[in-house]
Amino acid sequence: MDLLRFITAGSVDDGKSTLIGRLLYDSKNILSDQLEALEKHSKNRDEGSIDLALLTDGLRAEREQGITIDVAYKYFTTPKRKFIIADAPGHIQYTRNMVTGASNAQLMIILVDARHGIVEQTRRHTIIASLLNMPWVVVAINKMDLVDFSQDVYNNIVIEYASFAKSLGLKNIHFIPISALHGDHIVDKSDNMSWYEGPCLLDFLETISIDSETNYTHARMPVQYVIRPQTEELHDYRGYAGKITSGVYRTGDEILVLPAGTSSRLSRIERNRQDVEEASAGHSVILHLEDDIDISRGDMLVKKEHQPLLSQELDVLICWMDNKPLKAGNKYLIQHNSRFVKSVIKEIEYRLNVNSLEKEEGIESVGLNEIVRAKIKTASPIAYDLYNELRVNGGLILIDETSNVTVGACMIQQ
Repeated sequence: MDLLRFITAGSVDDGKSTLIGRLLYDSKNILSDQLEALEKHSKNRDEGSIDLALLTDGLRAEREQGITIDVAYKYFTTPKRKFIIADAPGHIQYTRNMVTGASNAQLMIILVDARHGIVEQTRRHTIIASLLNMPWVVVAINKMDLVDFSQDVYNNIVIEYASFAKSLGLKNIHFIPISALHGDHIVDKSDNMSWYEGPCLLDFLETISIDSETNYTHARMPVQYVIRPQTEELHDYRGYAGKITSGVYRTGDEILVLPAGTSSRLSRIERNRQDVEEASAGHSVILHLEDDIDISRGDMLVKKEHQPLLSQELDVLICWMDNKPLKAGNKYLIQHNSRFVKSVIKEIEYRLNVNSLEKEEGIESVGLNEIVRAKIKTASPIAYDLYNELRVNGGLILIDETSNVTVGACMIQQ
């Protein structure tokens, strides 16, 4: 059974937490003790019905304020598929939390309040979806019950959003009118919107194809650990452990070690303590080479065909996540897969205006949640792919060396 990771996004009070709660509740994925606790907390809030948002708003501050602050993860299963849901905050000051949750998602559900239509946060989250090269986007037009389930309201929002998304080059967008509070078109079709002929939300999540998003051509495996026991029993054992992020490896393949550029041949593949003839994207393995080569954590094992780019000069889009401003000349530690490299910001080319999509040049300082394009120089070469071509090898993060805090999420452009 395959696994779909998806995230909810949207503006404040658009109903993201309620949507997830309704999805879990109506699909019978809430345990009896969770339901009892939910009913108890709902009564404490003097509300007549169960507050489904409390399923994900687990922090005390979230429950008291009625908002989502941190990304909350929930797991559920249906007969057709397993799911991991990330409930992201809607407030602008928590956009960085949303980016973190979205970086590993295969699908984003962007909620839109039918009363308010497309707002600034809708645009910001849509831009982030396009920057992250999100494979699937569902626009859930929520609170349709508050606009009398109007088809005209729904159609107007669809037209406006589709025009905006087209300018960003977003693909695979699907629109669904819903009422998360009452369950319309969440798990079951609703008679209140008989004019809508598409699938309900759960049907769509269960049936979309996610295998097509996995790249089986460009073989990439960042080395996480070098296994060298040096015991009498395993005197000559030398294996390179890691997770294959893309592509397929077979015994006998000619392997290139980057960034050094040395080559060897794949002599053995171990998976789950057994030798196998091949392993592919998503498998955690131990690879063995015919030659004893100087390989360490952070190096990348690739096949000679379809090699990644190798450079110390990177052109990236940065979503800035720190209160301290980003400026040209600032130095940061880069993490790219399992490789850590020192770097410096050489130049800030422009800032992307999330409302007009204009490129604002002459930027000297970048503030929290702003998106910019910049040039970075690294202390040693990085083996990478362009983000829009191979997402799993085209992203990196910036780390403040003094505080060890992640301050920026980067998508490599060239």
